[in-house]
Amino acid sequence: MQDYKGFYKAAFKLFDGRVYKDYLRRFCYGVEASCYSYVPKLVLMLKSESEIIKAFELSRKFNTPLCFRGAGTSLSGQSSCDTVLVCLDFCWDHMKVNSDASSITLGCGVIGENANKALKPLGKKIGPDPATIAAAQIGGIVNNNSSGMCCGVKQNSYNTLKSIRVILGDGTILDSSDALSIASFKISHKELIDKVLNLRSQIIADPELCELIKRKYKIKNTTGYSINALLDYSDPIDIITHLFIGSEGTLGFVSSVELECVDDEKYKACALLFYDDILKAAKVVEILAKFEDEISSAEIMDYGSLKAASKFKGVDQILPDINEGEVCILIQSQNNNEEILKEQVDKIKNAIKDYPTSHKAKFSFDESEFANWWKIRKGIFPIAASAKRPGSSVITEDICFEIKDLGEGIKKLQELFDKHGFKDSAIIFGHALAGNLHFIITPNLSQNVEFQNFSNLVKDMSIMVSNFGGSIKAEHGTGRMVAPFVELEWGAKAYAINKKIKEIFDPHTLINPDVIISDDKDIFKKNIKQSALIGNEFDECVECGFCEKNCPSNKLTLSPRQRIALKREMQRLGSLNDKASKKLLKELKDGAKYFLNESCAACSMCEELCPVGINTANLALNERKANASDFSKKTAELAKANFSLALNGAKFALSAANLLNSNSIRKLSFKANLAIKTPVLKEYLPRKNSYKLRDKNYGFDESVVYFSSCLNRAFAPNKNLNDKRPIQEVFESLCKKAKINVIYPEQIDDICCGKIFTNYPDTKELNRAKNIDILKEATDDGKYPVVIDHGACSYELIKSLKDRFEIYDLSEYLLKFISTRLSIVPINDAIGLYTMCASKKLGLEDTMMSLAKLCTKGQVIVHSDTACCGFAGYKGFFTPQLNIHATTKFKRFYKNSAINIGFSNSSTCEIGLSEASSFSWQHIAYLLDSVSISQK
Repeated sequence: MQDYKGFYKAAFKLFDGRVYKDYLRRFCYGVEASCYSYVPKLVLMLKSESEIIKAFELSRKFNTPLCFRGAGTSLSGQSSCDTVLVCLDFCWDHMKVNSDASSITLGCGVIGENANKALKPLGKKIGPDPATIAAAQIGGIVNNNSSGMCCGVKQNSYNTLKSIRVILGDGTILDSSDALSIASFKISHKELIDKVLNLRSQIIADPELCELIKRKYKIKNTTGYSINALLDYSDPIDIITHLFIGSEGTLGFVSSVELECVDDEKYKACALLFYDDILKAAKVVEILAKFEDEISSAEIMDYGSLKAASKFKGVDQILPDINEGEVCILIQSQNNNEEILKEQVDKIKNAIKDYPTSHKAKFSFDESEFANWWKIRKGIFPIAASAKRPGSSVITEDICFEIKDLGEGIKKLQELFDKHGFKDSAIIFGHALAGNLHFIITPNLSQNVEFQNFSNLVKDMSIMVSNFGGSIKAEHGTGRMVAPFVELEWGAKAYAINKKIKEIFDPHTLINPDVIISDDKDIFKKNIKQSALIGNEFDECVECGFCEKNCPSNKLTLSPRQRIALKREMQRLGSLNDKASKKLLKELKDGAKYFLNESCAACSMCEELCPVGINTANLALNERKANASDFSKKTAELAKANFSLALNGAKFALSAANLLNSNSIRKLSFKANLAIKTPVLKEYLPRKNSYKLRDKNYGFDESVVYFSSCLNRAFAPNKNLNDKRPIQEVFESLCKKAKINVIYPEQIDDICCGKIFTNYPDTKELNRAKNIDILKEATDDGKYPVVIDHGACSYELIKSLKDRFEIYDLSEYLLKFISTRLSIVPINDAIGLYTMCASKKLGLEDTMMSLAKLCTKGQVIVHSDTACCGFAGYKGFFTPQLNIHATTKFKRFYKNSAINIGFSNSSTCEIGLSEASSFSWQHIAYLLDSVSISQK
C-alpha cells in the first residue's frame, strides 16, 4: 500500500519543509514539455546526494515511487508522474574541465549550453547537441541519451561517456571514476552484477539477437534501454554505467557524469537549400550522407515548418517567398582550417549541382548570419506548435530510418497523415543526415474522431517504422509515448532483456514506473494535455521551458511556463461546477496572489528566450492593473501631481531607516516583512541624497539634458560602497572633462520616467504628456540629447518617448560621447560586471562590456546566468526573498572568484548585488570617472 501521508510527514522533517502537497505547486511543478499532464501527489525540492539517498529510503519505507525532474524539456512523458516528483534546486550545477580539456565533469543540473560556454575558449564542446541545449540539463541529456543536430550517433551521450556517478534505489552510490567505489560495489552488489552478466551471456549466445542489436544501433535509437551496452562491453561496471545512459530515470539517479570533449571547430559555414518537395530533398540528403567528413549536420524543414516560422520577427528576411510544398535543408560544415573549410564547401556544392534548387542557394561563412538560420531550426518545435488550433494538443514524434530508406519512409509517413486526417496540419523536420525525422500533429483530443485518429496514427506509425527496421524513438526517449511499442520494435527476446534490466535495478517498481516498461498498452494516449484558453499571446505557449533559465523566481515560486499553466488550470476549473473543482479553484486563486503576481519581477526576460516571444510578465502586470484599488489609483494620481513632495518623503524615510540600520534591526525587519509585509532594511541601503541639482554651464559648445531618475535623486551611495559621491556629481565630473554642459530640466524635482505608474495606465499617460512638455522645453525642442541614469528608467523613457527625443541610457552616452573625449588610464584589476535586465533588452550588454574594457586591463567577469537579479525596484524591499533567491548562483560565483569590486547601471540592482557578493557594486560611470582625465 502506498502511504503518501507517511512520506510527507517524514519528508517535511528531513528536508526542512521542502516537500509540497498544496495543489498549486503539485500542479505547476508537474508541468513539463511533453504532451502529457500528470499531477504528482507530492513534490520534493532536493539539494544533495544525501537527500536523494534519504528520498530513496522513504520511497522504500512508504512504497511511494519517485520521478526525477531536471529542466523538464523532455518530450515523451518521462519526467511526468502522479507519484512523488523530485525536483532539483541550484546546487547541482558544478563543472570541472580536466587539465588537457579532453573531458569535463558535470553535475546533473548543468545546462548543456553552459558546459559548452565553459569549453568554447578551449576549442571544445560536449558531444550531445539537442535543440533544447540552451535549457536542457545534463541529467536529462544523459538520461535520454540525447544526440541532436551535429553529433549523430558517434558523439551522443553513450559514446562520449567516460565515467558516471549514480545512486541506486537502495541508496548505494556507484562512481565509475573512483576505484574504491567500484571495488566496494563489486562486493556489495555481486548478485546484481551476476544478473547483468547473465543477460550479456544470453545475448552472446544468440547470434541473431547480436546482429539485431548491432544493426539497430548504427542509427539513432532510444527505444527501450541501451541494451547495446551488454554487447559493447564485457566489464560489468562499463555495462552498468552505459545502461544508465538513456534509462530515463528508471534505474536510479544520475548525479554527475564525465563526458569526453569533442572539437568545436573554429571555422564554420552553412547553406540554405530549397527544393520543390520533401522527396526531392530526401534524395539530396542521400547524396549528402556520403560526405560525413565534410558535413557535420543537415537539417530538413518541410513547408509546414517554414510556414509556421515565417510569421515571426526577422524570419521573412531569411526565408524567400515559399511556395506550397517546398522544403528547406540547412547544412553545416566546419573545420579548424579556413582554407580546408572552403574546399569542403566547394565539394558539397559540386556534389549537389545536378539537383536544382527551387530558390537561389544561400551559402554563408558569417556566423552572425547563419546563427539566425539555426534559431529557426532550434525553435521549430515551439514555433510550429504555437500555431496550433485553439483547444488542440501538441503531439511530437521522433523516428529514424536508415538513409537508404529515408525517402520511402517519408512517403509512407505522409500516406499515414493522409489516412488519419493530418495531411493538411502535420509538419516534418529533423536531422536528415541521420535519417532522423520529427513530426508534429495537433489534434483536438476532446473530439472523439480526432482522438481515434491520433491513436491509430501512433499505432500505424510504430508498425511502419518497425517494418523498415527503424527506430520508433530516435532521440527523444521512450517515455510513455512509446512504452507500449518497445516489444513491437525489438521483438520478444530483446524486450525480455529490457524487462529484466528494469527488474534487476528496480525490483519493486519504485523508480519512475510506466516509463520505458509499462504493462498499460494504452498509456501513450492517457492524460494528454488539453489546455484551456486564456487569451492573447499566452495561448501560444507549449510549455517548452526555454524561458525558465532567465526567470529570477524559477524554483522559488513559479517559472513563466508554470504561471501560464496555472492561469490555464484556473480557467479550466472555473468552467466546472462541482464542489471539488470550486475548492481547488479557490486554493489556486488564493495562492496566485503571491506565486503568480507578487513574486514575479515582471522583468520580461522570459520573452528573450521564448521561441515565440511570449512576455509572461504581462500575466502579473495584468493582474496588478486589474486588482488596483481605488485608493492606490488615487495615491498614484496624488504622487504624479505632487512628485517632489513624494520624493522628499522617500528621502526622509531613507534618513530614518539609516539611523535604525543595525544588524539586529535588519533581522527584525525581515520578520516584520513576513508578518505584515513592511519593507526590509538592507546592509547596503542607500543614504539620503542631498546633492543640489543645478545646471553646469561650463561655456562649452555642446550640452546634454540630464534626466536624473527619481531613484538616483533620492539615493546617495551606501557608506560601504567604494565611492560615496552621488551619481549626479560623477556625471557632471565626466561631462566637464569631456567639455559638455549639463542641463537639468527646470522641473527636475517633479519628473518621473513613468515606470512607477505601470499599474495605472491613465496616470501613466498623463505623466508621459507631462514629460513631453518638460523635455521639449529642456531640450530646446529636441536640440539637445537626453541622458537618464538608471537602466530600468532608461528603458521606460526610451520606449515611451523615442519617437520624440534623442534619449540615451547613461552607459550608452558614456561610450559614444564621453569616453572618446577622455584620456583613460585603465586599472589592472579584474572587475565584476552586471548589465541590468531592462538594459539587456535594449541591447546594451556589449556597450557595458566595451566601457569596462576601456577602464581595465584586467578580466571583466560576468555571471551570465543571472539574467535578472530580482530586485525589481521596490520588490527588493517588499519581496526580499525574490532578490535573495535570484542571486543565489551569483553569490556563489563571485565568492569563488578573486573579484572585490563590481559595476552595473542600476542603483537598485546594485543594492542586491552588493548584498549578495559582500562587496561594492556601483554604476559604471564611477569607474570611468576614476580612470580618466580631460584630453589635452
